[in-house]
Amino acid sequence: MSDISKKWYVVRAAGGKEKKAKEYIENEIKRLNLEEYVSQVLIPTEKIYQVKNGKKVSMERIFYPGYILIEAALTGEIQHLIRNLPHISGFLTESSGKDKEPVPLRQSEVNRILGRVDELAVKEEENITPFIVGEPVKVIDGPFNGFDGIVDEIMEDRKKLKVMVKIFGRKTHLELNFVQVIKE
Repeated sequence: MSDISKKWYVVRAAGGKEKKAKEYIENEIKRLNLEEYVSQVLIPTEKIYQVKNGKKVSMERIFYPGYILIEAALTGEIQHLIRNLPHISGFLTESSGKDKEPVPLRQSEVNRILGRVDELAVKEEENITPFIVGEPVKVIDGPFNGFDGIVDEIMEDRKKLKVMVKIFGRKTHLELNFVQVIKE
């Protein structure tokens, strides 16, 4: 049965439990020998860099927290099986209608998401978290560790930000490296 038509669907998972939910799906598919119906389970992530203990550390950040992408043919009991696994609350569906059938992603959406993942895997070092003026950030390294602020200016060429922080009730500008702050 290699002529089974598969489409990409979005599965809602408990926040912070995406990897565990993915593991449950993969284990259940393998256990019931349903690999021909479910070919891929994917959590789109990107690599970001942060400073911890004075060292630059790479971390993975999930693009769409609470969601997993799955390429499957939802025939028979497959949909019911996936929906009833731990840490999964169901498929993304149309908001109208009683039946609440899962809606497959359009191919253009799939290409954009998968292309974005591939592009980020190639970039590696170039993808140090981009910021936007006016965006709230938290300082995670240096003498002002733990302070919250607002991005006031971005110096892309130097990979630095000017962040407005309140220190002792007064607004103060700090010049920080991209890796010294995270988005809030």
